[in-house]
Amino acid sequence: MSFFAFIGTLEIGLVYGLVALGVYLTFRVLDFPDLTVDGSFPMGAAVAATAIVAGVNPWLATLLAIIAGGMCGLVTGFLAIRCNILHLLASILTMIAAFSINIRIMGRPNLALLGEDTILTPFETFAMDYGFDSDLMRLLVVALLVGFSAWFIIRLLASDFGLGLRATGVNSRMVNAQGGNTALYTYLGLALSNGFVGFSGALFAQTNSFADVTSGVGTIVVGLAAVILGQTLIPGRKIWVAVVAVIVGSVLYRLAVAFALSSGMFGLQASDLNLITALLVAVALIAPRMKSSFHRKKKRVVAAKKMA
Repeated sequence: MSFFAFIGTLEIGLVYGLVALGVYLTFRVLDFPDLTVDGSFPMGAAVAATAIVAGVNPWLATLLAIIAGGMCGLVTGFLAIRCNILHLLASILTMIAAFSINIRIMGRPNLALLGEDTILTPFETFAMDYGFDSDLMRLLVVALLVGFSAWFIIRLLASDFGLGLRATGVNSRMVNAQGGNTALYTYLGLALSNGFVGFSGALFAQTNSFADVTSGVGTIVVGLAAVILGQTLIPGRKIWVAVVAVIVGSVLYRLAVAFALSSGMFGLQASDLNLITALLVAVALIAPRMKSSFHRKKKRVVAAKKMA
């Protein structure tokens, strides 16, 4: 793998780290199986790209993308809570609807950003003017944005609101019994989660100079892979450990995929990306169970030897 490819892999891994943060909020914190991310990711890209092409400030365009992603989460919450639709089905309905909405937003299936100013353009210009590597500067900017997002989630989950959010995921009946509004926590949790995914989509469009309605296909699997892989490799009960773990998991996942594809390991090709992702998620899910099963057997053997 070349240095240029390595930097690009780190960058895309950090961009998808925002998706991992969103998936962590829904699957781990809220205990809400949410597939909306497959629709909110390309929506964030579509809104940001369309706004930038229309002459809107890139930072404002990115903010609009975050809001659009959050609205996708609110729609899923409305269908699940107010309409009493199964959580998984509610998110699938939103995801399907978002596909057509994204085409409406862009006016076409894809939109190029070549030659347009993005949030990265000033930093790239600064790097070239002062003789720095523009690719490293882009990576640093993306890392700072992801780092700020992680800090925000850590502080949020450590607050009183975050405590209510976590309690809703653990035992919603207890929260209701204590006078808490679980519906509100769910709404805001879904909006926050998909807002981060929309942010990721906006960054993806600006770092790759295009937005495409199909860019969200398999996003939920990538997010799950990052969450499961990260928390398997970096276990811990503290909030900051879990948040850092999912970002590290996203980067490691991208590095593993890039290495496998670039080296031609096992004859893999770029079209095998989803297969690799599915296998990694399956291994990450099975590994902890096998580990615990192994420890239980080991304890039984030790106990049997002591009795003998």
